Amino acid sequence: MSPVDLRALVREIPDFPENGILFKDITPLLLDAAAMDAAVAELTVFARPLGVELVVAAEARGFILGGALAHRLGAGFVPARKRGKLPSETVGVEYLLEYGVDVLEVHADAFADGARVLVHDDLLATGGTARGVCDLVVGLGAHVVGCVFLIELSFLGGRARLDPYPVHSVLEYLS
Repeated sequence: MSPVDLRALVREIPDFPENGILFKDITPLLLDAAAMDAAVAELTVFARPLGVELVVAAEARGFILGGALAHRLGAGFVPARKRGKLPSETVGVEYLLEYGVDVLEVHADAFADGARVLVHDDLLATGGTARGVCDLVVGLGAHVVGCVFLIELSFLGGRARLDPYPVHSVLEYLS
């Protein structure tokens, strides 16, 4: 465990981006270098034994810790971006959020056949984003070896949507 209280650095914003949503803002955590280091270290402890070759992270907050995690693991990094943001041929997936529908794309040549891929995002809620990314990875011939998150809103049941993949979150919120 980290000596840094990561939970104390997550700010809750009510009714953002819509009424009824209690947004978990990680900006205060990102402002603290020791906290960022601790968060990436905790994600790395789970991921290192998985033999990760590539980390794929969802736009946009997933990029922040995902790139650092890939670096720490000695792995490559694949950005899963919003539709129309990547310059080469892409493959995309539509997925459900707890408050809407969106599309993520990766470059069609991002994953080698059989590559060992770790899926990362800052937050696991309903599991729609991560499940969509997992489906993209598998559809392009690679293997998902696990999914890691800074925050998990376990009351929304997202972990179940990621079965059979191993899932790890640093911070869990029960309600």
